Amino acid sequence: MIQVQHLRRCFGPVVAVDDISFAAQQGDVLGFLGPNGAGKSTAMKMLACFLAPDGGTAGICGRDILTDPVGVRQVIGYLAENAPAYNEMTVAGFLNFVCDARRIKGRARRAALDRVVSMCAIESVYHQTIETLSKGYRRRVGLAQTLIHDPQVLILDEPTDGLDPNQKHEVRQLINRMAKEKCIIISTHILEEVEQVCNRTIIIARGRILVDSTPRKLVEEHGCSLDDVFRRITTTRRSA
Repeated sequence: MIQVQHLRRCFGPVVAVDDISFAAQQGDVLGFLGPNGAGKSTAMKMLACFLAPDGGTAGICGRDILTDPVGVRQVIGYLAENAPAYNEMTVAGFLNFVCDARRIKGRARRAALDRVVSMCAIESVYHQTIETLSKGYRRRVGLAQTLIHDPQVLILDEPTDGLDPNQKHEVRQLINRMAKEKCIIISTHILEEVEQVCNRTIIIARGRILVDSTPRKLVEEHGCSLDDVFRRITTTRRSA
């Protein structure tokens, strides 16, 4: 479903993403890990066609991010790190606006709205304006717009950021339920979350992939917790 080939992006003299390649298939929940400034969000923005790469490319469901960005956007759901929304809109108005943009109409729209409102547990705030919502509910609304067209591929940048422990648990359960039918990439700093939902782990630092494995294998190979594995890999290889 996802084929990344030698992807590269620079901001002036800073190389944010440095020649990364990987693949992910249906059923994969890929944890994309790295310290702040590692290049995770930049890579995800390129896959979602929000940033153009300086080199390399990627294909998502057979559609190339360079030659068919509209096609890519049709088959992915992207939750940005700070997902924008229109504060003056109600949740209902915003999600209907997303349906307009996605050309979801009639019965399909009603079904899509019913599905995501229930999945993301936003019934109680459906008629509130977005500016009145807590950070957690804003995040849930962002997740709802990501899922509204039932995409084959999900790119989720810090999906549980701002959620309380109960809400985090609900989102993790939702990801687990969707995992078999979709290909999901998750960026997170919560390594407990990686162990609960991810069957693959890529660790990136200074724009380069250091490890592509599974959480279980990493723990077994290093004989320590995933937190310790992460620190060991990112600090040792960063200073080498």
